[in-house]
Amino acid sequence: MKAIILMTITLLFVSIDVQAQTSTDVLIGTWKLDMSPQNTTDDNFAMMEITSVKDNKLKGTFYRQGVKLKNGHINTQTDTIYGALMSGDNSGNYNSSFYYRDGKLYGTTLAVDRAFLAVWVATKE
Repeated sequence: MKAIILMTITLLFVSIDVQAQTSTDVLIGTWKLDMSPQNTTDDNFAMMEITSVKDNKLKGTFYRQGVKLKNGHINTQTDTIYGALMSGDNSGNYNSSFYYRDGKLYGTTLAVDRAFLAVWVATKE
């Protein structure tokens, strides 16, 4: 009987952990994007603020204050949170995608008009 109770409790905690990984509420907040994660000596950072996640859509700002993200969407079909968005300012248009793992966002941003792809890692502020 003790073994059954222990197994039930263990399965409950595993279930809670999987649900926590896929809860989209973890995305809401301000994220600091390290735009050159391979170089630990620089300070090449950008910001992303996600203000809302509803019906698989993201709202907020990307790169710097006032640059609204557009067409932000998420997908959780594989128990991992994936996101994609568009943004743009006077320097051009940007397409970004990311996934959430262990409290961080791992992503890329394509600078469409500037012909480069940035790889970034974000931590929540």
